[in-house]
Amino acid sequence: MLNGIPFADFNLEIFSPLVADLAESGVLDALESEAIKTNLERFLLVLTVSLSVATLPQIFRWVRQIPYTLLLVVVGAALALVDVRLVNLSPELILTIFLPPLLFEAAWNLKWGDLRRDLFPITLFAVVGVTISVVGIGLGLAQWAGIPLSLALLIGASLSATDPVSVIALFRELGVGERIRTLMEGESLFNDGVAVVAFGLLVGIPLGIETFDLRVTVLRVFTVVGIGVGMGALVGFGISYLTQRFDLPLVEQSLTLIAAYGTYLVVEELGGSGVIGVVTTGLILGNFGSRIGMNPRTRLIVSEFWEFLAFFVNSIVFLLIGDQIRYNTLGDNLIPIGVAIIAMVGSRALSTYGLSSFYNMTLFINPRGAEAQSIPWSVQTILWWGGLRGSVAIALALSVPESLPGREVIIATVFGVVLFTLLVQGLTVKPLLLSLNLLGEDQPQKQEYLEKLARHKALQRVLEYLVKGDRRVGVEADFYQYQKALVEGRIRDLEVEINTLQSQYPQLKDFAAQQLREELLAIEADTYAEYMRSGQLQRELAPFLQEVLEQA
Repeated sequence: MLNGIPFADFNLEIFSPLVADLAESGVLDALESEAIKTNLERFLLVLTVSLSVATLPQIFRWVRQIPYTLLLVVVGAALALVDVRLVNLSPELILTIFLPPLLFEAAWNLKWGDLRRDLFPITLFAVVGVTISVVGIGLGLAQWAGIPLSLALLIGASLSATDPVSVIALFRELGVGERIRTLMEGESLFNDGVAVVAFGLLVGIPLGIETFDLRVTVLRVFTVVGIGVGMGALVGFGISYLTQRFDLPLVEQSLTLIAAYGTYLVVEELGGSGVIGVVTTGLILGNFGSRIGMNPRTRLIVSEFWEFLAFFVNSIVFLLIGDQIRYNTLGDNLIPIGVAIIAMVGSRALSTYGLSSFYNMTLFINPRGAEAQSIPWSVQTILWWGGLRGSVAIALALSVPESLPGREVIIATVFGVVLFTLLVQGLTVKPLLLSLNLLGEDQPQKQEYLEKLARHKALQRVLEYLVKGDRRVGVEADFYQYQKALVEGRIRDLEVEINTLQSQYPQLKDFAAQQLREELLAIEADTYAEYMRSGQLQRELAPFLQEVLEQA
């Protein structure tokens, strides 16, 4: 429903009077008004279809086994089969409109402590792993599909990075463990930027306007990444300190939206990586700015806003990916698609298992303290098979100049591989997680424990109010005592239920200890933030409690 109007009964013509008034007043001419009306109708149609798909799991039980994002791809593919085209998916639409908010939301929610712990393996996957994929896919296509090496490398660059849009959405839906999510999300966020840089360097070679020079290439990569990190840091820290000066939740929420799109556009204009810029800004605002410049209520409002925006954009992106399929073109390019899939899966296995083993070996030779953890074989397997490709790969393929011979082969191959990763790998990730015992079978117990803990804390606050709060005129003291006894009784019941739950599932004790440590660290960070907002501190203090808790 939209404002109380069922989608089925929603009449797009209600916008016609508004558009007509603008045209008559001279603000828009008839052609512009018609274009606006058409685009608005298409947008509402896409939104209606995608949100209707969201209701399918509530109607059909068997549909619940399919993650929502993949279900959208399936529905889009079905629409393409009957030649229903909702919107033409252009690279500008993906990279400029859809990608910045999705990157920002993922970076906003990525904890710096977790990212720092696994920064070395993530960097290996994002840089060395992308290089292995580009070369592996490129050589495979050149050797076995007969595609010129320059074009094959271009396809390899398009398919070299795991797509953050696809990976993050799927892993969150499945409830994957924190360590796996950090490794996969961190890699996806950073190798996406590296892949875009690699594609930009390689696209000029087949056109004859670029030649490969290792020194120039390395210098260009550092320049592109450096501009992204530098501008992203400038925007992130700038907004962080700006929001210290006022407490306006809606303004602060709007500033984060401006930061996401503004950083991307400015960095791209300066010749840097907009992806790296947005990720840097999101990490700083999510881990630093939200602490020193936002109170807890504002942080919650901003987080909920980005959660909604990510769901909104994901709903559109995945539906349009399926809807863009051209089955006849895919059928004409089955050989390069098959070769690309084999080369992609193989090179991904080589980079994941090889680089993970190298990282584990460095830990054995030179341990990095209690924080550093090896990457077990089961996690490596999920990182390998869960490396989905998605909208970024499609956007890069569609951005190949039309003057380039072989452009249709590039687009068809990339589309075919993306569909394989989404529909084959994506639908088999959950069974693989279950078989490797990585999905977190104790997740329902953890959720039940957290709910009881939240109720216990809420009732304790209610009890404190009843004991210390001012007596309301007209309410007798006996009524206060009666309410106090009821609350105390329920608190005792909850304590018994929590203890029983911990007895049945002993692993919850470690989970409870971890939750307490995180709360203590949050209290310390919030205290420093209060001092900074009041002007008593001129800089953010480094966490002190982290070292104390690690030594305990």
